[in-house]
Amino acid sequence: MNSPLPSSPAASVLDLAPVVPVVVVDDLADAVPLARALVAGGLPAIEVTLRTPVALDAIRAIAGEVPDAVVGAGTVVTAEQVADVVAAGARFLVSPGWTDALLEAMRGSGVPFLPGVSTTSEVVALLERGVREMKFFPAEAAGGTAYLKALSAPLPQARFCPTGGITPASAPEYLALPNVGCVGGSWMLPKDAVAGRDWERVERLARAAAGLSAGGTSR
Repeated sequence: MNSPLPSSPAASVLDLAPVVPVVVVDDLADAVPLARALVAGGLPAIEVTLRTPVALDAIRAIAGEVPDAVVGAGTVVTAEQVADVVAAGARFLVSPGWTDALLEAMRGSGVPFLPGVSTTSEVVALLERGVREMKFFPAEAAGGTAYLKALSAPLPQARFCPTGGITPASAPEYLALPNVGCVGGSWMLPKDAVAGRDWERVERLARAAAGLSAGGTSR
């Protein structure tokens, strides 16, 4: 990550767990129990996307009530959102893409950030600006493991969290790449489990995801 992660045993969100859950919270009442289930399953880094009206309150609730969670904000696309999510307690930022203005706001936030990239030129531009850790999005649509493998030789200093279309079956292929620190996904949060508030099932799926590594074996 591009700045220190406060109170974290790892220097980077990319190193906390093999999978970062990408969470869409529709009902604020689900935020805390959902986060507790993910943490209990071994996935402490939780990306709450800014796609619903309750997202900011969800970040605030998780930050205040789930101390073992490292809650972050995803789908961050404006400087105003950067300020809002950090004030709510977000400990890292994830964007689907980046501009100089957004990058400046994220860099000035004081928390780690993963700007999104999908082309070699974007990666080079970020490296030029001193950013070495990035989100690769949309991973499957943008070329998947073959694309990232091709980047690893000419740009070995760049590390990625691929997100977008990744499954439990394909995650180990990404995790086997030298330039991938972790992957992002939402398969441990099936809609029926969340709707039914089946947090035990979420915890089981999170535990399976936390055990993923290159080759599909436990780390």
